[in-house]
Formats: sequence, C-alpha cells, structure tokens
Amino acid sequence: MHDSDQRVGSFQSTSRLAGMIPAVLFTFCFANLSEAQSRATSRVPAGAPATTPSSIPGGGDVVDADSHPLIPALKIAGESREALDQVGDYTAVFLKRELIGKRYSSHTIDMKVRQEPFSVYLRFQQPHEGREVIYVAGANQGNLLVHEEGIKSLAGTLALAPTSEEAMRENRYPITRIGLHNLLDTIVNQWQQELKYGETDVRYFPNAKLGNVACRVIETSHPQPRRQFRFHMTRLYLSKETNLPVRVEQYGWPPSPGAQAPLHEMYTYTNLRTNVGLTDRDFDPHNPAYRF
Repeated sequence: MHDSDQRVGSFQSTSRLAGMIPAVLFTFCFANLSEAQSRATSRVPAGAPATTPSSIPGGGDVVDADSHPLIPALKIAGESREALDQVGDYTAVFLKRELIGKRYSSHTIDMKVRQEPFSVYLRFQQPHEGREVIYVAGANQGNLLVHEEGIKSLAGTLALAPTSEEAMRENRYPITRIGLHNLLDTIVNQWQQELKYGETDVRYFPNAKLGNVACRVIETSHPQPRRQFRFHMTRLYLSKETNLPVRVEQYGWPPSPGAQAPLHEMYTYTNLRTNVGLTDRDFDPHNPAYRF
C-alpha cells in the first residue's frame, strides 16, 4: 500500500500515481473522514512493554499480542472471511498492477473462479486481448492451459507449469494464488506474522469508495524498514454491502524521507457476481464459447 505518514482521507491518487495506474483504477474517493476517524487507531511503539522482553535483531520489539492494534483489524478480516465462506464461485473483472523487477505490469481480465475444485478461467481484455487461461486443481497434469490470439494462436494451446518462467513472466504470484479467498488469506497471514512485533500503525476509514462501491478500508503501516515487515503499508478494502474484499494495495518503503512509497501490488475485483452456478463446462477448454 502506500506512504508512511499519508492519510487515506487526503489521498491524491491521480497526483501520487499519475501515469502509473489507469484512471479507471482510481475512480474512488474518500469522503467524510474526520481527523478522529483517520487517527482512530493506536501505535505500538518500538519500546513498548512485551510479555517476552527479547528484541528482534534489527529492531522491532516483540509485543503482547493481546494488546496489539492489529487485533481489531484481524477480527474484521475474520468476519470478511466468514462472508467469503458462503461464496462458492464468482465472476469479476480483475484489475492488477504489479512491480515486476523494475517495471510495472498491469492487466485487465475477465475471470471466473470456483472454489471446489479450485478452478480459474481468465480472458484478457488488455494487454494480450483475447488470451485465455484455464487452471483446474488436479487436472491437466497440474498445468495451466493458455491460448493466445492472433499470430500467436498458431502455437495452439500451451500447457505450462504454474510456476514456470513463462507463466510467471508478468506475474508476482502463480495462478494458484489468484482469487478473493487467497487474497484475504494472504493479508490475514501477513497480519498474523506482524502481530508478533511492535512499530505498527492501524487506521480505519469507514466511508471510502471504490468506484461506486461503498467500502471500509483498513490501513496498516510501519514507520521504518525491518526485516520482519515485507511491506511498508497495506490497505484492505471491504465492500460495505457484502463484506467481501474488493481491493488490496501493498506499498514498499519510501526511497527517502518524505518521498512517496512505491506501489508494489494492487489487486482489484470489480463487477463482482457471486454464487452464479459455475460448472465444469466453465473450466473446460472444449467449451465452444472459448477458443482453445
């Protein structure tokens, strides 16, 4: 997510990431955020008393998890996970932006996902318009199937290991990690690890918007780099109507004091429709609606 001391309420998304992120991804605004709301959290200082008085090499004291500011955030995330447990399948437009090496990779993708067995169908809007990908856990010898459009389609359907170099070329994570459930579980696991340490800020923004979707946002951040913190800032967006996660943003460390934190990952789910009744046919490369 983003910068170390930036408030969501004063987001200037177009100026902060202008030229980096398609405008459609930042058509949201944050309204009715008072100073009290944006500061409605607590920080565990580096020197806070701990049940275990040992310290991490490199800084960041171990703290009492029972009083950690991440506890309320994890409770809210747990409630969202309970809502997700009622979702067996869904369709969505998936927007992602990732820092791959020193370059950004952005995609807009129509997707179908089924939880049991875990199954994914992707049709790319941009770039690689028309590319189709299917992955079904336990099928196709564990491979994902890819069919390109245009002259690349002459190669036919390719079977790639999810973690192969070709499959990972424009991705930070394999297709086995895609989807709402994996998205939320990743954040929960991250916060559970960070629960062991101090130097954590948590802020809540109950009146955010993502496009036309009313959201509440949980923002966590750390004041300085520590080896136990992978990201400087994390933002989790939950739909107020469904309590489902609809966006996650992860930000790296500012390159210098006062500088903007670089975006490392952003995953957004729009036009989300849940429990639509997807079947094996939706994840079959022989489906006549597909071009495998």
